[in-house]
Amino acid sequence: MKALYVALVALAMFSCRNANDEAKIYEDAKQAAVDSMKMEIAKQKIVDSMKIEAQKEQERIAREQARQKEVIVVNQAAATPAEKQRKGWSSTAKGAVIGAGVGAATGAIVSKKKGEGAIIGGLAGAGVGAGTGAIIDSEKKKKK
Repeated sequence: MKALYVALVALAMFSCRNANDEAKIYEDAKQAAVDSMKMEIAKQKIVDSMKIEAQKEQERIAREQARQKEVIVVNQAAATPAEKQRKGWSSTAKGAVIGAGVGAATGAIVSKKKGEGAIIGGLAGAGVGAGTGAIIDSEKKKKK
């Protein structure tokens, strides 16, 4: 009886161990399949990113070529007409500002009432400066 009992216990332990081994083998195979799928997904992401980068590079080259064509067209068009000059201040405006500053300073120095002298001197200086600038502008127009 003891021998039968020992045999049954040994058989039960052996069969449980095989079940555990089979479960572990099944889990290992399942994990290997999951890892394989993850690797394929990673490879596909790399391929996709390379395709996107290649497409961006082609678009950049196309834009560069288009821009070079525009530069050639613009340069040919710009060579024909005379370049436009930036408009600056006219001599009248410059004269008025300079005259107002000088007149205000002179009026404040000469007058006993500093504020009134500065205002009156500034107005007088602006008038004289604007008149002088207008004369210079008319001479420039005559030269052209």
